[in-house]
Amino acid sequence: MTTVDQTGGLPEAVERELSHDRARAERAAAGRRLRWAIVNLGIRLVSLAISLLLWEIVGSGIDPVLFTTPTAVARAAVEMIGSGELWTYLRPSLEVLAIGFALAVVFGIGIGLLLARFWVLDVALTVYITFLYSIPSVALVPLIVLWAGFDTTAKVIILFLFAFFPMVINTYQGVKSVDPKLLEVGRAFRCSEGQLWWNIVLPASLPFIVTGLRLALGRGLIGMVLADLYTAISGIGYLIVRTASTYQIDKMFVTIVTLGLIGVALTAGLRVLEVQVAPWTAGAKRD
Repeated sequence: MTTVDQTGGLPEAVERELSHDRARAERAAAGRRLRWAIVNLGIRLVSLAISLLLWEIVGSGIDPVLFTTPTAVARAAVEMIGSGELWTYLRPSLEVLAIGFALAVVFGIGIGLLLARFWVLDVALTVYITFLYSIPSVALVPLIVLWAGFDTTAKVIILFLFAFFPMVINTYQGVKSVDPKLLEVGRAFRCSEGQLWWNIVLPASLPFIVTGLRLALGRGLIGMVLADLYTAISGIGYLIVRTASTYQIDKMFVTIVTLGLIGVALTAGLRVLEVQVAPWTAGAKRD
């Protein structure tokens, strides 16, 4: 005879069966995710192997002064890492990237939120954001170097300009896309402005902000190398120029591959951060 919960709930046997069904469904879903992860990893490894093989075949038939092969790049990478040459030039660029990107994120998100939430600021300042964003950032680099010199300050400003606009524009669009009905419900429950921001505006805007982070990171890497190229004193960009001018193509490719790996690693880090702070976003869904 099935016992019934005295509080009017489901019978105990039914609850146990439902819990078993949920556990089976969770195990099945975890198994599917694991299989898809293995399949995706296998596809990527095969694709990488094919790409490296084709690169080796094509590169071996071209003059080493003009092109190189993966094996030559690997040997040059071991040499540059062992001697400390790669880190010597990479460290200043990473410092500039960290400072400039952090400033761009803080100011970009802050200004984007303010412009989207206060119509007076929106009307007064959006035209200037649009004007500055319409100007290619590369065109401003010589002027920045003229004003700030050739040291770290100029590099940080250049990287900031490249990364700032994706952050402010995506944050602005994220706040503007918040459903007005959600805000009306919040006001109906007598939420303060701070509660509206914290509980409604920011969670709804996070997908746009995370997208802005990814775009800003890519543009920040471009700005980092461009700043090194214009200042031509230190950094990974200077190493690219120096190795290219001395026809050390294998070492030049080491720096290029290093930049690509840094971008991949930082993008993966942003995805992990997205899962932690905004697990409901589409980009944070597991395969």
